[in-house]
Amino acid sequence: MKAAIYHGPGQALTIEQVEIDNPKEREVLVRTVASGVCHSDLHFVDGLYMWPTPAILGHEAAGVVEKVGSQVTYLKPGDHVIACLSVFCGYCEECMSGHPNLCSNKAATQRAQSDKPRLSQKGKLVNQFADLSGYAEQMLVHENALVKIENDVPLDRAALIGCGVMTGVGAALNTAKVAPGSQVAVFGAGGVGLAIIQGARVAGARMIIAVDKFKNKLELAKKLGATHAVDASAGNPVDQIRALTGDGVDYSFEAIGLKVAAEQAYESVRPGGIATIVGMVPLGQKVEVDGFSLLFEKRIQGCFMGSNRFRIDMPRIIDLYRQGRIDLDDMITRRGKLEDVNEAFRAMKAGEVARTVLMFE
Repeated sequence: MKAAIYHGPGQALTIEQVEIDNPKEREVLVRTVASGVCHSDLHFVDGLYMWPTPAILGHEAAGVVEKVGSQVTYLKPGDHVIACLSVFCGYCEECMSGHPNLCSNKAATQRAQSDKPRLSQKGKLVNQFADLSGYAEQMLVHENALVKIENDVPLDRAALIGCGVMTGVGAALNTAKVAPGSQVAVFGAGGVGLAIIQGARVAGARMIIAVDKFKNKLELAKKLGATHAVDASAGNPVDQIRALTGDGVDYSFEAIGLKVAAEQAYESVRPGGIATIVGMVPLGQKVEVDGFSLLFEKRIQGCFMGSNRFRIDMPRIIDLYRQGRIDLDDMITRRGKLEDVNEAFRAMKAGEVARTVLMFE
């Protein structure tokens, strides 16, 4: 099969042929139809996070089941699926206590080192990224990395739910639990930030402030539910948020992965407010808060993949999409082919797109 190979930080991905194995007992072979280009992949390409090479990146994908292992009963060939990096074992303490996104036994869903690798080139291992590797014509994954969806859901829109939309909507509804009538600020109006804005709208927030330095992204944010826009290039966004709210917002979200934005998100919440850091702050960087401010019960918390239980949450997001309460259509700025993956990264860094989706058919 054809795949985009990551050979190391700072290097363009290259399109190469890769061998993919047949599914073992609880594995599923999926024909990739659509794969979103997420900022998290760019973090690895830029060297802010590390992954063993060679590898196939990509973790926001949807497709059609081609083959299933002998013990798979949940899926069958022909089923349409969304892949999710929150693959879960189902029986560790985190899974059993309702937090499968934090599964501590992912080894149970992976192949042992002594097994034949899922992905290879001329007999040599190609590393699987996030248990998925979506920048390829096929994916070989554990069944607990997939959710079955109805066959009439457009797979380019469904792919977005696999990471960005699940992360953003989940951050608002599951992690922060935005309350009706509250005030919200979202730092970063990319794919995840736009999903947070839509999640806050679904939750009933009365004021939703989008913060970004790109005017085109702020315009899209207002189309998708933001009530106000703050241009971060026109001055301190915290001051601008306080000018709109008085003492700050009830909930803030950082959806970029920048230390300064995470600190500004915390500074922008009122006493008793909650700042949720969704973006991937580079390894080794510390997010600093004023110690005295903690006396006013301000909180800062992390978020991984929207605190999801994805086999429950993703079908609910699809229902909201069908009802017109979540807009997935306008979140796709461009579509391209696998060969366009490096251009998609460039456009993301330049702030030209909310999401590029790579189409395989």
